Amino acid sequence: MKKKIGLLYGGKSAEHEVSLSTALAVTKAIDFSVYEVYPIYITQDGEWRKGQRLEESAKTIEQLQLTAGSGKSNDISSFLPAQPSDALDVIIPLLHGPNGEDGTVQGLLEVMNIPYVGNGVLASSAGMDKVVMKQLFQQAGLEQTPYVYFIRRDWDKNQGFWLNKIEAELVWPVFVKPANLGSSVGISKADNREELIAAVKEALKFDRKIVIEQGVVAREIEVGVLGNDEPECSVAGEIKPLKAFYDYQAKYKDGNTAMIIPAELDEAVYAKLQADAKKAFKILDCSGLVRADFFVTATNEILINEVNTLPGFTPFSMFPLLWEHTGLPYPELIERLITLAIERHEEKQLLQVKID
Repeated sequence: MKKKIGLLYGGKSAEHEVSLSTALAVTKAIDFSVYEVYPIYITQDGEWRKGQRLEESAKTIEQLQLTAGSGKSNDISSFLPAQPSDALDVIIPLLHGPNGEDGTVQGLLEVMNIPYVGNGVLASSAGMDKVVMKQLFQQAGLEQTPYVYFIRRDWDKNQGFWLNKIEAELVWPVFVKPANLGSSVGISKADNREELIAAVKEALKFDRKIVIEQGVVAREIEVGVLGNDEPECSVAGEIKPLKAFYDYQAKYKDGNTAMIIPAELDEAVYAKLQADAKKAFKILDCSGLVRADFFVTATNEILINEVNTLPGFTPFSMFPLLWEHTGLPYPELIERLITLAIERHEEKQLLQVKID
């Protein structure tokens, strides 16, 4: 029998459009002879819409939005099967950013006891919050760039203090980021105090917590990680933006970026990247998939930048390309992720929930 797969996409997030692009790419790659695919679309206003089974790959993003219908529902019971034979075997969350990639939806699926692809509640939430992530990396002994962070209230109360602290502890240029967002949304580069103030104002549009990172002259190297308790690494890839940095426009709009796969690296550097990627995977208690992003300096110093617990699957995305060059084509990658999700779910069912 075909496995019933629920594609969960859209979401109440600034990365809504990215999610739709990812969902479109997945429908074009998934094997409809093996899987029954059901769309579950969340509008940008947070309305859930469950559509009828897809008979073939979606042609456009608009089709994905319309396929799920127009009826609104936030009642969880409407997404539960009327009878066991209607139950979804696995849900593939394709939600980027807050309200999807941050552990919220993962928690809902855990409560509903539905297998789902990717990271669990803890890994998703820790991976979304760049400050918590950095603190865990520090605990694991992973080298990273210096940083300063604060919340909106602290900035509003004493902007001068934070400006002085940043200038004292970091060196220009710095990068200003919302702590809880991905896809380079809200990120700005600042070369002086005036630009820093403007960058913080921009980042605060998207989050109450801001992280300021030390700029570094280095190559941007990414590694894909796949697995549960015994993760494996892909070949490494190098990002070469043709702009100041790898922003949202370069990632998803104009493709104004060169991707070199595999990256040209010394064997020792490559081995250290793999080891650090696995260490980051494990310290966050990840499962399924992760893209680990690093800086490699001219002296081969390796600094971990961040991990992405739900890397995109768009035509411009690095993660599937890394695995394709490792010998795992996109359709097989999706199958592997589904298998990993089922394995993890089955292991959880072995846990005792009653006290003798």
